[in-house]
Amino acid sequence: MASVNRFIQFNDETIDTQMLHRLEMLAGALSDAPYLKVTTRKLIELRPAESAVSVSVFWRHRPKQVERQGYLSDIYLLSAGFWRNFSLAAWKQFTRQQSPLSSLREQLLLCAEEFRLSEKVMKERPGTAAAFAVREQVYREYHQDQLEQNLKKGFYADAFLNSAYLSLRGIEPERAVEWEALQLMWKAMFDAHSTADSAAIVDRMSARLEFMLKDDMIHTYYTFGESAEKVPPFHYHEGIEAEEAEDPEEIETIEEWFQTWHRESEMKDAAAMEFELERGDSQLATGGREEAGADEVQQTGRGDSSGEHLEDNDAEDRDMDSGPKKAGGKFGRANEQVVYHEKRLAATGEHGRMIADWRRKQAPHVRALLKELKKRITQRHQDYRTNLNAGRLSKNLLQLALEERPKPFYRKSAPSKELDAVFCLLIDGSASMVDKLDETKQAVLLFHDVLCGLGITHEIVLFYEDAYEASDREQPNYFEWMHKFEDGRRDHAQEIVSFEAHEDNRDGFAIRWMADRVKLHSEKHRFLLVFSDGEPSAYNYAENGVVDTANAVAEAKKDDIEVLHLFLSSEPITEQRAAFYRMMYGNKSVSADSLEQFVDQTLRLLKRTLHLVIQSG
Repeated sequence: MASVNRFIQFNDETIDTQMLHRLEMLAGALSDAPYLKVTTRKLIELRPAESAVSVSVFWRHRPKQVERQGYLSDIYLLSAGFWRNFSLAAWKQFTRQQSPLSSLREQLLLCAEEFRLSEKVMKERPGTAAAFAVREQVYREYHQDQLEQNLKKGFYADAFLNSAYLSLRGIEPERAVEWEALQLMWKAMFDAHSTADSAAIVDRMSARLEFMLKDDMIHTYYTFGESAEKVPPFHYHEGIEAEEAEDPEEIETIEEWFQTWHRESEMKDAAAMEFELERGDSQLATGGREEAGADEVQQTGRGDSSGEHLEDNDAEDRDMDSGPKKAGGKFGRANEQVVYHEKRLAATGEHGRMIADWRRKQAPHVRALLKELKKRITQRHQDYRTNLNAGRLSKNLLQLALEERPKPFYRKSAPSKELDAVFCLLIDGSASMVDKLDETKQAVLLFHDVLCGLGITHEIVLFYEDAYEASDREQPNYFEWMHKFEDGRRDHAQEIVSFEAHEDNRDGFAIRWMADRVKLHSEKHRFLLVFSDGEPSAYNYAENGVVDTANAVAEAKKDDIEVLHLFLSSEPITEQRAAFYRMMYGNKSVSADSLEQFVDQTLRLLKRTLHLVIQSG
């Protein structure tokens, strides 16, 4: 697990994204719920409103094997145990009972259910035994230590739960003799076959517990997560009166509970709802829908073209935002509330002298690279050769009669063709780029000039999120084109030197957006380069942003899109930070140790990728 040097050093924590992705796939497979997310929290939890289950950070900072098996045991318990074998009805009935020891009662029931369901899962899936064995060993030691501490501090309710956990594992603490009668009642859990059985046993113990213990628990060792009473509202079919409709069915299992919330979220994202969400009420008059036609036009559309009038289209692009689009669930669950805008980046001012200076400085590198690449391309073309012993038969067969050893065959030269590749460049437009703008612009200009020189289709886009307008309801994101695929070899240096830094960066969303555009191209080699100077940072996009970006990279690779990352830094790169970016981008992450090296690293990255294209072409 990698970490990054952050402003608050004691909060230097990041999750292993590859591991979390594997856990998510495993949870989805075991529960037969592909929509299921996996997050990390203090304790394992069920969070249906988020379509998520949470594994516990209890396993962090332990040996790698223990950490891995611990997380696996959490997933087995949640998605193969609680998912279909825990009764929500029994839990609701149990929690509605009033008691001065409500926390102890609930945690005892969850402790009992963990034991029952662990045994059930291991019986049905013997391969899970290794993970549960590690879980039992670590938690035994933990509860033994907690029991000693809680007895010393006088937290007797907490100590009783520690003792109850150990008792189910065959350990009888010497200092808990006064609980002997309760422990005998508790051991009936070995014969429990359902949540109702476990709840009945805790109920029988409650009166004696309330008599012996004055205070409820201080600590939390088990938590259910969201309240089981929390369910989405039932939607009646249009035209049916509420009193005429049948009552919704009682939710019995965790699986049904999650499916109810999932259906609710899908309804919210349905296309039929988007008009009201994005454009507001149409405020139809009494006369009906005919009068709605008088409403003011909200959007205009136009076709795309690759004709000679592209100049006019550019001007139109600059003046007109394409209008907001709702991401919904198309670009990853972490980006469901994103609303994004696409537009051309308008050139500001006249930068001719600056562009000329940068190009003069870069010219030797660009010329050398183009010369080398064109030479390699030429070498791959076969020369036209005649008088061969094998190949295509020549039309001139006179030598068959005149020569003793005729060679009437020839080989045709390979047809000349352009490189079968497409490139796109995503540029982080967050505020942290403000002190690196000139170096980034020079690198982007180099990228543009080399690909134009080779006639390779490419696209350059700035991406950012408006932090000031972001909220729970929507997070506005922007994509600003400096050069589009349709632009061919047209020079957009003025636009490149005009981009500015903005606020936040939602990297996973941007990668998915760009990958969607690249997938429309049929080229054999498809590359997506990301220029960034930091980790993902946007509204509600902290730890899950790292995971979302890693998932976006993995999804792009499945579509045969090679994702490359170039990290720009104004100070030497630490191994920790390099490992952090490898965690998201794999071994395709390159770092520039200083601003001066950024252009050089861009050149090396382009050179390496283009050589691969030529060799495999």
